[in-house]
Amino acid sequence: MNIDEIRELILLLDQTSISELEVQKNDYRLALRKNRASVNVPGETIPETSGSAPKQEVASSIVAGNLVEVTAPMVGTFYAAPSPDAPPYVQVGDKVQAGQTLCIVEAMKLMNEIKAETDGVVTDIMVDNAQPVEYGQVLMLIEKL
Repeated sequence: MNIDEIRELILLLDQTSISELEVQKNDYRLALRKNRASVNVPGETIPETSGSAPKQEVASSIVAGNLVEVTAPMVGTFYAAPSPDAPPYVQVGDKVQAGQTLCIVEAMKLMNEIKAETDGVVTDIMVDNAQPVEYGQVLMLIEKL
């Protein structure tokens, strides 16, 4: 099994209600589990001109008191802005509202918008633009209002 096949399995798992998947073949075993803090929001898509629609993801968990972690719902590349010449969606200190786009995680040429789950203030952005991210990796912290 190559990395592209593994990525495809991760994306497929993310798009279903299945929480765990295990594949065993000859001398290897692969186990995939969903982060329980990850939530897919069905029906919230914005059409692209290419005819496909990007998924919008909400992935977060409460860290301490009123601090919320926004995590990557999949393996991919973090983008702070919709295009290289556009300003970032959010910066440290920005107030955000629930449902507001925070960033994009690109996976297999699909741009997945990551949305705020709660109203708050961005206190930290943990990754750099165009940096690869892992499933469940903390992307930013938001202090709930």
